[in-house]
Amino acid sequence: MKLLDLQRVDASLDQIAHRLTTLPARTALDQLEARRADAADQQGRLQTEVEDLGRAQRKADADVEQVRARRSRNRERIDGGLVSDPKQLQAMQHEVQTLDHRISDLEDEDLEVMERLEEAQARLDAVRRELADIESAVSEQTQVRDAAAAELGERRREGLAERDLLAADVPPDLLALYDKLRAQLAGIGVGALQHRRCGGCQLDVGAADLARMAAAPSDEVLRCEECDRILVRTAESGI
Repeated sequence: MKLLDLQRVDASLDQIAHRLTTLPARTALDQLEARRADAADQQGRLQTEVEDLGRAQRKADADVEQVRARRSRNRERIDGGLVSDPKQLQAMQHEVQTLDHRISDLEDEDLEVMERLEEAQARLDAVRRELADIESAVSEQTQVRDAAAAELGERRREGLAERDLLAADVPPDLLALYDKLRAQLAGIGVGALQHRRCGGCQLDVGAADLARMAAAPSDEVLRCEECDRILVRTAESGI
């Protein structure tokens, strides 16, 4: 019966190992990491766009101011009567009109750049908020994962301690056979013979095999003819 107890403990340890690798919080963290990487990429691209648009707006502002200054100087000369030559005066008045149109065009361009900058900044701010939310969720899920892993880790340590005690009472050659079969047969190396059925593969044992098992010495290691697992006789074996 020690082998059956050992199998029970090993099955529990396998379940714990599976749960450790499939914790919901671990899955949530993987998803959050993917979202964080995507958001960080967006933030980088938007940051570059905002910086480029900022430079474009500063240049547009400077261009507008430069043309305005030239127009202001021309107007001052015209209004101050500093231009006496009629042709020169007419040319300067025409230039002022041209500068007015140029300023209007530059202001439209400046406004367009400003609007694009505001939109890009708004998107950047939204991504930064999303990143902050993701970081908060990562912190929360990390705590959940660590707490669950700590609990499972404690159960694993208890299970390993129990396994060591049980394994100490199993003959070394039998323990080696059990471990080998467990590695080969989906983690199940032994099954109880109950109601003439193998507890490992759940198949009925034939009458001839049952008769042979019934006649076998109590210390003989029985094997299932179907799955090759070790069979342990019980009070409910039916033999």
